[in-house]
Amino acid sequence: MHIAHTALWTRDLDVAAAFWQRYFGATVGEAYHSKRREGFVSRFVQLPESTDQIELMAGPWIRGGLDHDHVGWDHIAISLGNRDAVDALARRCVADGCLMSGPRLTGDGFYEAVIMTPDGTPVEITE
Repeated sequence: MHIAHTALWTRDLDVAAAFWQRYFGATVGEAYHSKRREGFVSRFVQLPESTDQIELMAGPWIRGGLDHDHVGWDHIAISLGNRDAVDALARRCVADGCLMSGPRLTGDGFYEAVIMTPDGTPVEITE
C-alpha cells in the first residue's frame, strides 16, 4: 500500500502552485474544473524524483484563515534527503518570510524545520 496523494485546500490555486514549484521544484499539472461541483478547481503537484503527489484544491466557499486546532490533517512532512538541504531551504524561507521554525533536532529524532504555505498550512522539511 501507499498514499496515492495528499490534498490541501487553498484560497488561491496559482499562488499555492507557485509555492510548491519555487521551494520544492515540483511539476504542476493543468487545472481540473469539476462539472459536478461548480467552482471546484484542482491541480496536482508532482514532487521531483518521486511518485508522491499533492492535490491543490480551491473553491469559492474557501475563505478566511486556518484554525490549526481542528480535526483532520495538521501538516505534511517532506524529506529533502539530508541536513544540508534542510538548512539551505530554511535559509531561503527566512529571506522570503515563510519560515515558521528553524532547523532543529526534535525530541523524536527528526532533523527538521517548518515552513508555511501561502495559506498558512505547515510543511515540515526533514533530512
